Amino acid sequence: MVDATMTHTDEYIQPAQGWVKKQLEAIDAAGTTDAAQVHDRAVVVVTMRGARSGRLRRVPLMRVEHGGTYAAVASKGGSPEDPVWVHNLRAHPDVAVQDGTEHHAGLRARLAEGPEREEWWERSVAAFPPYAEYQEKTDRQIPVYLLEPVKPA
Repeated sequence: MVDATMTHTDEYIQPAQGWVKKQLEAIDAAGTTDAAQVHDRAVVVVTMRGARSGRLRRVPLMRVEHGGTYAAVASKGGSPEDPVWVHNLRAHPDVAVQDGTEHHAGLRARLAEGPEREEWWERSVAAFPPYAEYQEKTDRQIPVYLLEPVKPA
């Protein structure tokens, strides 16, 4: 299980890409995801375990939320392949999300399909309109993962 209260950055594998690293540094310094908006749109930080390493990774994603569930849109800017973090969700679906200053642990990722995916795709495009352009750039259907609270057994 990923613990959303973990804040010691040494426990995470640091991102290789400069812009992601800068976003996470700004968020960590401010204590809120509000410090790293993209195109004046809110982001969240998803904490997940690496598919191979099992070590924690943090990924800033556009904020798409409805009723306590978050969408993780695997757009990669319309690239023909999924972002690397998709492999992590498939291998280790238990995640945590930082939204503003709030930390949500106990979420599980699953792929949205059919009418549910279409409903969440519309929400995602409303939250970040460039997603529609990204879909036009690629032949793959951009996956939408739902990050939902785990229901007690």
